[in-house]
Amino acid sequence: MTIATATREKHSAPVVSLVIDTDVHPMYSMNDLLPRLDEPWRSRVARFGEPSGPTQSAHVNFPRLRNGGVRLDSRVGSSPPGSELSVVQHQLLDEFDQNFAILIPLMRGEGEPALQAALCRAVNEWIREEWLDRDLRLRSTLNVPFDSPALAVKEIEHFADDHRFVQVMVPGSAHSEWGDQRYWPIYEAAAAASLPVMIHVGGRNNGYRGAGYPSYYTEEHLWLHTTVARLAMSLICSGVFEEVPSLQVALIEACISWAGPLQWAMDQTFEQLGDDLPRLKQLPSQYFRDHFWFSTQPIEEPDDPDDLLHALQFTGMTDHIMFSSDYPHWDFDSPTRALPNSIRGELREKIMGKNACRLYGLEA
Repeated sequence: MTIATATREKHSAPVVSLVIDTDVHPMYSMNDLLPRLDEPWRSRVARFGEPSGPTQSAHVNFPRLRNGGVRLDSRVGSSPPGSELSVVQHQLLDEFDQNFAILIPLMRGEGEPALQAALCRAVNEWIREEWLDRDLRLRSTLNVPFDSPALAVKEIEHFADDHRFVQVMVPGSAHSEWGDQRYWPIYEAAAAASLPVMIHVGGRNNGYRGAGYPSYYTEEHLWLHTTVARLAMSLICSGVFEEVPSLQVALIEACISWAGPLQWAMDQTFEQLGDDLPRLKQLPSQYFRDHFWFSTQPIEEPDDPDDLLHALQFTGMTDHIMFSSDYPHWDFDSPTRALPNSIRGELREKIMGKNACRLYGLEA
C-alpha cells in the first residue's frame, strides 16, 4: 500500500447504505410562476413583480457573499442557481448516489393574503410539474400563506393526497411567535395529513427579532440558530404539542449543539416556574426530544471532531438528526465530507438516511 493510498483511506468517509438530503433549494423565476397564476394576479405580478416584503434599513449595508451566496456551477446561462433539474441531478443526486432529496423552495417576500396564496399555489404547482413528476428521487416542501391560516389550511388540504409533498413550510418571517394560537389550525391540518412542519429562517425571509438588522454578513449567517431556539421554545411553552400531540417539527439550517444546553436550562427553570406554563404536562425537554428534528448543515466543526460526537450525544436526539447539503449555496456540504470520521457505524447510518426515512415515511 502506498503512502498516498493510505492517506486517502484514512481520510475517506465511511460508506453508508442510504443517503437522504433534507435541504435542497430549487430556485424559481417569475417566468416559472406567471403561467401558473390566475388573473388578476398574473397581470399584477407581471407588471409589479413579486412582493419583496420587509427590506433592510437604508443605513445598514454589508456586502453579501459573491454570486448571491451560491455555487457558480449551479447556474445555467441566466437562469437562477439550482433552477435546472438536470444540473441538480448531475451535481447532487447522481454524483453522490442519493436515494432521496427533499426540496425546499423558499418563497420571497409577503403580500396581501389572496396574492400570497396564489403565489404559493404557483410555486407548489411548479415544483410538482417540473421536479417531482420528472425524478422519482425527489420529495418537496409545501409552501403555504402562513399568516393567513384559513388559506394555509386550504393549501395543505389541496395537496394532502400527493405524498411527494412531505412537509409544510413555517417561515422565519411569521408575523407572530410560532406558538401563537392563530397558527394552531395550520399545525392541526399538517398533523391530520401526516405532514411534519419544517422551519427555515434563512434566506430572504429571515426575521431579525429584538436586535435589529446586523451590520455584518458574519452576524447574519451565524446567529440564525439563536432565532430558531427562541421560536422553538414558543411552540413548547404555548402548549402546541399538548393540543396537537402528533405534530413533528424539522429545524433546518439551525445548527445542533445548542439543543442540549437549552433542554437543561428549560427543565431547570420549569422546576421552579412550572406554574407559569399551565398547559405543559411534561418536562420541556421531553417535548423537545419527542417533536423536534435537526439537519446537519451548517453543522458545528470543533477542532477535535470527537467534541462534535459528544455534543450530538448531549442532545439526547441522535435519532432525530438528518443529513443536509444546503445545495446550491456556497457552504454546500458534500455527503462524503459533512460528518467527521468519528461519527461511524449505526449513528452515521441514522444521520445520513435512516432518521429521515422515519420522519418522512420514505421507503429505504
